Amino acid sequence: MSKKVLVVEDNELNLKLFCDLLRAHDYVAEPVRDGREAVERARAFEPDLVIMDIQLPNVSGIELIETLKADEQLKPIPIMAVTAYAAKGDEERIRAAGAEAYVSKPISVMRFVESVEALV
Repeated sequence: MSKKVLVVEDNELNLKLFCDLLRAHDYVAEPVRDGREAVERARAFEPDLVIMDIQLPNVSGIELIETLKADEQLKPIPIMAVTAYAAKGDEERIRAAGAEAYVSKPISVMRFVESVEALV
């Protein structure tokens, strides 16, 4: 049975790239364009992994990670944070929020796939 991955990303090109890469490696990818829908969609979809953009409109990816990790049902799901804005200390803050992995954009396709495989 294919593993399910929830992809929370507001950039349409990145969302398509991530979902296409996941599907090419036999994952079931569920796109979420609006971070405000991420928690509800995670409950409904029951993913094996969440890929979370950090820079989202309306809500921060870090806040979403904290919300997912505070929820008993969603807490066990690993989270891979993806961001283009990697300032000093960002990775530490993202990991402190509860993300198990961190990948910076632009992504390396191999590193992206390896990170996904390591988490599921």
